[in-house]
Parts: sequence; structure tokens; C-alpha cells
Amino acid sequence: MSTQPSRRSFLRHAAAGFSTLALSRGALAQAPAEPPARPLQVENAVTDPVSVEVNARPIPNFEPRDRTRTRFGSLEYRSGLVLTSRYRGFGGLSGIRLDAKGERFLAVSDQGGWFTGTIRYAGGRMVGLDDVEAAPLLGAEGRPITEKRLWWDSESIARDGNVVYVGLERVNQILRYDFSKGGTRARGEVVPVPAGVRKLPSNKGLEALVVVPQEKYKGKDQTMPLAGTLIAFSERGLDHDGNLTAFLIGGPSPGQFSVRRTEKYDISDAVLLPSGELLILERKFSWFTGVNIRIRSIPLKSIVPGALVDGPSLFAADLGHEVDNMEGIDAHVTPEGETVLTLISDDNFSMLQRTLLLQFTLAE
Repeated sequence: MSTQPSRRSFLRHAAAGFSTLALSRGALAQAPAEPPARPLQVENAVTDPVSVEVNARPIPNFEPRDRTRTRFGSLEYRSGLVLTSRYRGFGGLSGIRLDAKGERFLAVSDQGGWFTGTIRYAGGRMVGLDDVEAAPLLGAEGRPITEKRLWWDSESIARDGNVVYVGLERVNQILRYDFSKGGTRARGEVVPVPAGVRKLPSNKGLEALVVVPQEKYKGKDQTMPLAGTLIAFSERGLDHDGNLTAFLIGGPSPGQFSVRRTEKYDISDAVLLPSGELLILERKFSWFTGVNIRIRSIPLKSIVPGALVDGPSLFAADLGHEVDNMEGIDAHVTPEGETVLTLISDDNFSMLQRTLLLQFTLAE
């Protein structure tokens, strides 16, 4: 880690001042959602498997200024929760994957921890979490990965059946876990990655992972493009034209491609829909506008080695909405055929930020 002050550490020291300014906007603005720097020691690491009690407070309206509004771009707000816990290791949630029903979840914190549990619903709205358990991510030796220098920054997660991939940002490594061998007690094996991945910035490196399934499209007699590929996105690893770099690992056509960067947004996560659309969750921060998030849609078929891909924005929000440092996104389809997007925020273990769990229906 560089000894020079990073953008994240600067924000940590200035957070209190910004919070005062932001809250003056009618208390709608939240604390700065740009992740601050982590210390060398892992202050909130999960050291042993443990049951965790998580409290949930409903978020009735996504835009407090207009409580009648539910439509935001192509998304329809369903429900949201503010999550808190007395357990010191709860927080820093940077990625989430749900089961097909949108109930059981697997999340990863950026201090080397797993979180599992069940989302409880009432009338289609989230009302709480049950059976939450935390456990440390283990390395190949069966020891917590936090024991290795800089290996604690687990920022991204992808799941392919019993196989779970976790991206480590600071060291730009990917670990593969076989959950058939003990679930969250499984040991991680290092996945070979292209040389370009290892050259990503240590603090703006691997931020999103997506697995393209090998099974056929739902209702179609063919597989998706890039079936069997692990797609890895950088947060802000830039190519020579200033666009965001991404990588195709394994599969039929491994290689590197770029995602067009606009309006200074960085990538924080991604999810692949059954339709073959890839949704990318992005965020940006400035002292004038605070935090902004958006979701872009990119056709999977447009992604090939050497390509520069782009797509329209489906959704955008700022501090006038119930957002924070939104770092994770996933999707599931209800029995009624609705596509539901679930977003989760990383509170950076800060008193000034919140862990939010939000759900929207993709309306178009």
C-alpha cells in the first residue's frame, strides 16, 4: 500500500465536515458514500463462524421528498431496509447473491467475511433478515485470508451453482470456493488470471464478477454468448482511452475488453439477467454533488475480446434518494414473472453511513 494519502483516506478524515454540509439539505443527504481507506490491520474481520442478530428498519419511500413517487427510470421501487447489528464484524457488504426465489442470500464483506441468511417478506416487501451467520473467508491452507497481507479486501462475488468466486481488490486475485465442500467453511483456491488483471490499480482493481451460465436460455434452445466465462470488471482500471477495463476469463473466447466510461462513473458490481442483458451498477462521488449511482444495461452479445461496449442508463439516483455507498446488485425472477433487482450498500463500518438493502422491479 502506498504511504501517500489516498483519495479514500482523505474522505475518511473529511467525512464529518461533509456530513454537516450534506445534512443541511433538509436531512435528505446521507454521509459521503465514497469508500474511505482501510487501515493495514483488519479491524472488523470475522474470525470464527458465528450467528448474528440483524435489526431491520423499513424504508417506506425511496425519495423522501415525494412519497407518492415509486417509478425511477426503468425501475419501480418495492421496498428497502436499513440494517444494523451489534456484532462488530457486520458491515462493509460489497457483493450479494440470492437464490432463485430471492430469499436465501450469500454476501461478502470487504474485510474477508461471508454473511449468509434469509430475507423475510410480507406481501412482497422485505421486512427483515433471519438466520444470519458470519464466517471468515478461508484460503487454501484453511486459515482466514485476512492473515495474508492485503488479502482482506474481498469486493466482488459470483456464483455458479456450488462454485463461488470472490475477487480481492488490493491484490487483484480471484478465489474459487466449492460450496459442496463445507459451504462457507470451504477453502479458496487461487484462479489463474490474465496478466492485465494483476496490473490493475491496487485500490481501484477487481470490483465485479459475473459468471455466464452454461445451461440454455430460459425458453430458448441455445446457450448464452460466452457460456462458461467468468467476466471480471475493474472499478477504475483504465485503458489508453480512459475507458474501464474488463476481462473474459476461461470460456470460449478469453481476452480483454473495455466498458465506455462516462460522467466519471466507476463500476461497483454487475449482474447477468436471464434475458442476456448485463446490468452494471456504477457510482461516483464529488464534493459538490455527493454520491451518485446508476445502472446501465449492456447486451452480453456485444462483449467480445477487444470490444468497447456501452449501453443506456436504466436508473440513476443521488443523495436526494435513499442511497449510500451502493456496492452490490443481484436479480431474481418472481413466480409472476417480475424481474427484481436487489442492491446492497457498504457502510465502510462508519457511523456516518448505513447498510441499505433495496429492491426494485425492472419495469421495462
